[in-house]
Amino acid sequence: MTKFFLVLHVLAAIVAVGPVTVAASMFPPGARRALADPGDQRAAETLRLLHRICRVYAGLGIAVPVLGFATAMSMGVLSDAWLIASMALTGIAAAVLLALVLPRQEELLEAVEAAAGADAATEVAATTGTADTTGAGATTGTGTGTGTTTSPGIAANPRATVRLAMFTGIFNLLWATVTILMIVRPGSTTGA
Repeated sequence: MTKFFLVLHVLAAIVAVGPVTVAASMFPPGARRALADPGDQRAAETLRLLHRICRVYAGLGIAVPVLGFATAMSMGVLSDAWLIASMALTGIAAAVLLALVLPRQEELLEAVEAAAGADAATEVAATTGTADTTGAGATTGTGTGTGTTTSPGIAANPRATVRLAMFTGIFNLLWATVTILMIVRPGSTTGA
C-alpha cells in the first residue's frame, strides 16, 4: 500500500504543482506585456489562461499533502524531522499561493482588462469623432468613472508585477525545498 500511496503522491505533485509553478512564473512577464500594450488581445487572453491554470491546479494541489500524509502514515515516518519540515513548508507555500500570488494575479488581470476596455473606448471615440466631455467614461486611474477604470495602484505602479514575481519565486523556492527534503530525507531511518 505504501508504494501505491507514494506513486499517487508523486504523480499528484507533478501534475498539480508543476503547472502552477510554471504558469505562476510566466504570469508577471505576461502582465507587463499586457499592461504595456492594452490593445493586445492575445496578451490578455494568455494572462487569463495562466491565471486559470494557477487557480485550477492550486485546487487540485490539495491532493499532494493528503496523499503525502497517507504515504507517511503507511511508512511510519510521521514524527521524522524532515517530514515535519516538509509539511510546514508545504503549508507556507500554500499560504503564499492563496494569500499573495493568486489575489495579485487577479488584481493585475482586472487592471489589464480595464486598460483594454479603456483602450477600446478611446478607439471607438476616435473613429466616431465623439469626445467624452462628462468624464463618465474616462480612465483616470483613480477609481472614478463607470467600470472602465483601472485600479489606482496597479496600472500606475509597474512594481506590482515585480512584487508578484517575488512572491511567485518564494512559492517556487518553497516547493523546490520540499522536493529536496522528500528526496534526500535527512536523518531518515527508512533508507533513502
